Amino acid sequence: MLNNLTPFLLHWTITALSLWVTSYVFKGIRFADTPSLIISALLLGFANAIVKPLLIVFTFPLTLLTFGLFLFVINALMILLVSSLVRGFTVSGFWTAFFASIFISALSFLFGSFVSWGTPPFEPSQHGIWL
Repeated sequence: MLNNLTPFLLHWTITALSLWVTSYVFKGIRFADTPSLIISALLLGFANAIVKPLLIVFTFPLTLLTFGLFLFVINALMILLVSSLVRGFTVSGFWTAFFASIFISALSFLFGSFVSWGTPPFEPSQHGIWL
């Protein structure tokens, strides 16, 4: 049980940290207090895990037509969805959410690269790599 909880808490912390930094970089993104930041990070994780894959499936032809660039629009919609659900989280508009989603993705990737996710290093078997 604890093995599954640790990556979840790390991901949640990285998302919250990315949202916090983003609120200082973009004037159009504000958090009223710390609980709204924590709840927003949690809901953004759930939205990315549940709603986003459904939107990707429904908009697959449009995503193919735009060579995957429509995924940026879906990311912005996830941020707008979370801001509409959390009372203390405000986003000024679509374009703020659009550019903030790119910034959050890059920042989360950067923070996540410094954290070990618990995957063991690759060790080839004694019989060779292919066995």
